[in-house]
Amino acid sequence: MSFRARDVVPISEARSRLTELAEDVVAGAEKVLTKNGAAFVAIVDARKLDYYHDLEKRERGRLLMLADAERGIKDALEGRVKSEEEFRRSMQERAERRRAESQK
Repeated sequence: MSFRARDVVPISEARSRLTELAEDVVAGAEKVLTKNGAAFVAIVDARKLDYYHDLEKRERGRLLMLADAERGIKDALEGRVKSEEEFRRSMQERAERRRAESQK
C-alpha cells in the first residue's frame, strides 16, 4: 500500500496532533509515524485491525491444512498408508475412546 506524504508524520509532531490524526484514521486514512526518518509505527482504525487479525487467523488455518496435505502426500509416496479397512477400524476405535472419555 502506498501512503501520501500527509499520511507520514514524525512521531514528535504526532504527539501534538494525536486527536486530529485519530479522526483522519477513523475517516479512512492510515498514518505512519516515523522516528529518526524511518517508519516506526502505524495508526490504524480499530475495526480494520480486527479485520486484519481475522484475515491472519484464516490464513494460518489454510497454511496448517496445506502442511497436513503435504505430509499426507509424502506419507503416501513413501508407502506409509493404511487400507480402507484399517482406516475405518482406527476411526471407529478413536470414536469409541472419545465417547468413553466424555462419559467420565
